[in-house]
Amino acid sequence: MNLIKKFFSHRVAFIFVPMILQLAFLISIIKRFNEYFVFFYGASVLLSLVVVLWIINNRDKPAYKIAWIIPILLFPIFGGLFYLIFGGDKLGKNLKKKMKLVVDKTKEVLEPRDDILEEIGLQDQCALNQSRYIQNNGYYPPQCNTETQYLPLGEVKFAKLLEELSKAKRYIFLEYFIIEEGLMWNSILEILVEKAAQGVDVRLIYDDAGCLFTLPYGYNKKLEKMGIKCCIFNPLVPLLSPRLNNRNHRKIAVIDGCVGFTGGINLADEYINKIEKYGHWKDTAIMLKGEAVWNMTVMFLTMWCYLRGTDEDITKFKADYSSNKISPGYVQPFADSPLDDEPVSETVYLNLINKAKSYVYITTPYLVIDNEMERALSSAAKAGVDVRIITPHIPDKWYVHEVTKSFYKNLVESGVKIYEYIPGFIHAKTFVVDDVYGVVGTINLDYRSLFTHFECGVWMYKTSSVKEIKEDFLTTLDVCKEILWEDFKNIKWYQTLTSSLLRIFSPLM
Repeated sequence: MNLIKKFFSHRVAFIFVPMILQLAFLISIIKRFNEYFVFFYGASVLLSLVVVLWIINNRDKPAYKIAWIIPILLFPIFGGLFYLIFGGDKLGKNLKKKMKLVVDKTKEVLEPRDDILEEIGLQDQCALNQSRYIQNNGYYPPQCNTETQYLPLGEVKFAKLLEELSKAKRYIFLEYFIIEEGLMWNSILEILVEKAAQGVDVRLIYDDAGCLFTLPYGYNKKLEKMGIKCCIFNPLVPLLSPRLNNRNHRKIAVIDGCVGFTGGINLADEYINKIEKYGHWKDTAIMLKGEAVWNMTVMFLTMWCYLRGTDEDITKFKADYSSNKISPGYVQPFADSPLDDEPVSETVYLNLINKAKSYVYITTPYLVIDNEMERALSSAAKAGVDVRIITPHIPDKWYVHEVTKSFYKNLVESGVKIYEYIPGFIHAKTFVVDDVYGVVGTINLDYRSLFTHFECGVWMYKTSSVKEIKEDFLTTLDVCKEILWEDFKNIKWYQTLTSSLLRIFSPLM
């Protein structure tokens, strides 16, 4: 009884209960009309047929199409209408037009760095092609003179973040998917309030769905009273809408334009193992100091201007990088969004896999990939590239983990080595390739991260941190269990059936 009272007093109830009632009402109306009007039944079936034809001919991924076509054909009376509500144009024309300002502003402020591209090209044509793709299609250019430090645990990132926040003199920009009150957030908040009182420009963006269970309603107003400017990304409303699918999954911290952080680590205590949810939580981040932080500053401010409805002069936030010490390698922070038809994150990953010569080492909490990604991993392994992937042993979502495991057999058969992190849950999203390339960011190997969420990452070429990522990967293998061919002999038929069914609908999870 107490749990029921607690649920209905939480804002989750005010969001989802009305949506469930709307859905039930919609179904009941359709059933009632169907009982009395044969024409309505025919119209519903015709609508579903038209929707299926539309899905077949649109530009969505084949896996996403199948995930919708099957239920529509099974339930033609409801299917077509449900697709129009939940699966149509993800952002809508008006919202896309508004969010195009983010892209336009990014292009306006971030100048192409063809001089750096030329430097990269003199060293490696393959690296040039990868970097040029990100600049031309993601609009974030490569930068140099940037110190990179790989942070192998949430606890390490937390300590570094507190240290850098305490040094802030001009501004602090934070953008996170999940924030939860506890040791980590409260420690950060204490510094933010102190800095705001000193006149530092402190701004925060958080995703409403990500914080649905962790922050109370109106928390943004509470922060504003503390002197912290705050925006909520895509606020949840109790209405059936496809906009619920598009979330801001980025994790960004920028201090004075000189220091930047990103990676998988949100601002909640499980990320620093202060509390235990799924065993030991293994996560990673990257800290940048230097010119490449400008990319991250623009990334944050363009989103801020969109959410706030302002047109700020972003250039005034650019730091003076003239005194930076020369650091080896090239660093290219980039963002990805569902507002265009360019799969930047997936292409970055595919380029790394397809161009690898010696090895590809990957960590990901979810291995829910499409046919193109599966084929790339398998082809690389068959060609003799050492492809290794670490996934969790203790999942945070059992159904997603079942889908993850459904990919094991074909990948292992192709020569891909898969390991599960025995101590608990690995939430890191990293790629390291051939001792020269590395990516650390927020991008999971699943449909939502690659195609429906706002994400970010840092592509690196010949930085000192690339070897640090590799060393951490190899060290982590010591506490992992490799998935061997013999392991598939013990799988029950009903487990295979369950995984197969879940896999069909994995793009909708």
